[in-house]
Amino acid sequence: MRLRARIVAVTATAAVIGGIAAWAAMDTGSGPRPGTRPTSEHVAAVSNTLRAPAPRPSSPPAGPVIAVTGAPQRVKAKGAVLADAVTGQVLWGRGLDTERPMASVTKVMTALLVLDSGQLDLQIRVPKAAFDYAWKYGGETAALRPGDELTVQQLLEALLLPSGADAAYTLANAYGPGLNAFVARMNATAARIGMIHTHFTSPDGLPYPTETSTYSTPSDLLTLGLAAMRFPLFRSIVSQQFFHLPKARGRHQYWWDNTNELITSYQGAVGIKDGYTDDAGHCLLFEAVRNGRALIGVVLGSPSTGLAAGAQDAAQMLNWGFSLRQARTAA
Repeated sequence: MRLRARIVAVTATAAVIGGIAAWAAMDTGSGPRPGTRPTSEHVAAVSNTLRAPAPRPSSPPAGPVIAVTGAPQRVKAKGAVLADAVTGQVLWGRGLDTERPMASVTKVMTALLVLDSGQLDLQIRVPKAAFDYAWKYGGETAALRPGDELTVQQLLEALLLPSGADAAYTLANAYGPGLNAFVARMNATAARIGMIHTHFTSPDGLPYPTETSTYSTPSDLLTLGLAAMRFPLFRSIVSQQFFHLPKARGRHQYWWDNTNELITSYQGAVGIKDGYTDDAGHCLLFEAVRNGRALIGVVLGSPSTGLAAGAQDAAQMLNWGFSLRQARTAA
């Protein structure tokens, strides 16, 4: 899809939003309590949500369409999208359906599948294989110590803040069970929620068996981001600058910084996940809130001009998006 000077506003379909709302309910009082098994009603709600295919948001919604001239300036990403985080209305995009590697943004899908378990207090022992795995493929780690026992919620912190491939391995191995089964679930879930241009070969986005074997598009990742940010726990994790886990019986002490540069550099940033490989470049799925308005977006393939290249592109897009609302209000 090519967007020129006129920006076509697109609303996420009712199927997507309805499914996302159902997912969000699982992380609140209507879902299973941490440390308990999901109820039959909970399982049914999950199954119904994931079975329903979500049509692609590809045509203007019913009602008024916002047409905007111009575009955010100095955005270097090869693929990008910016949308209203409440309605899913697309404000601007580039290469919306072009498939590109997404690096560690992959971990957002891993987190969604784990959150769906509802057993966040479950203790999981870190296997030595998690350390070997991250070392073999050169992945970022949370420096997890083999033999340490952490809860699922603590492993999600390790997954999403320091972008730990060791945490991704530990969670996928437990919830697959095994990596192959977990990756199969990732792909099945992507297909069911309408991410038709997305494919996973790992729970972390590491470049194997090839640099481009795990890939997605700005449009697909927008769907994923909308789903993830409706989980209160997910939102609370990815909005943090750092997380401290004190030493306790059965585990060491950990300090994890958020690798998402936007969190510390952009006023109003509330998440969500960055990533980088040589072939993918800098990638970022992001959200920010200002004056009561939330914008969500994606950049894929920002050039390697510095560690914050993806965040810089995101900031340009967000500044432009928030200025649109100011201009419309003034008018």
